[in-house]
Amino acid sequence: MNNALGTVVFSHGKESGPWGSKITAMAAVVRDLGVAVESVDYRGIDDPGARVHKLIETGARLKAPLLLVGSSMGGHVAAAAASSLKPLGLFLLAPAFYMAGYEQYTPQEVSCPTVIVHGWHDDIVPVANSIRWAREHQAALHLLNSDHRLEDQLDAICRLLRAFIT
Repeated sequence: MNNALGTVVFSHGKESGPWGSKITAMAAVVRDLGVAVESVDYRGIDDPGARVHKLIETGARLKAPLLLVGSSMGGHVAAAAASSLKPLGLFLLAPAFYMAGYEQYTPQEVSCPTVIVHGWHDDIVPVANSIRWAREHQAALHLLNSDHRLEDQLDAICRLLRAFIT
C-alpha cells in the first residue's frame, strides 16, 4: 500500500485530541515510511455526523490516496467517511460500532481493506462489537490484552499499522 499512499488521516476519539499519545506514536511510524500525516481536530464537536462531515471536507483537500485511522468515535467517523473518501484502507482502534441506542448508525458501506485493533478488557466499547463488525465485513481483527485506551499496547499498534501500510 505504501507506494500508492498519499496521506494518512487520523481521527481521535470523543474525549481525546488530535495529537494524543496513540496518534503521536502512529504518526511517527507513518512519517518514517515517507508518508504525509494529517490529524483532524474534532474538539468541541460532539455530534458524530458533524465529525464525519469535517473529515470528508478535510480529506478532499489532502493528497490522495488516503488511509483513514480512527480511535473509538474516531473509528466510527473514519468508517462512516470511507464511502465518500474512498480510502485505500481503514485502521481502527476500538471503533464505536453498534453502541447501545445507536446501532443503526454503525457504518456498513465500507469496501476497502480494514484492520481493527481492540482490547479484550474494553469497558467503554464492548469487544463483541468489533468482533461482530469484523465478521460481517471480513476485516482483520487483532484483540490485545488491554482496555479501551490501548495505551499500554502502543508498540504492538505501531507494528500492526506499519505492517498494514507496507
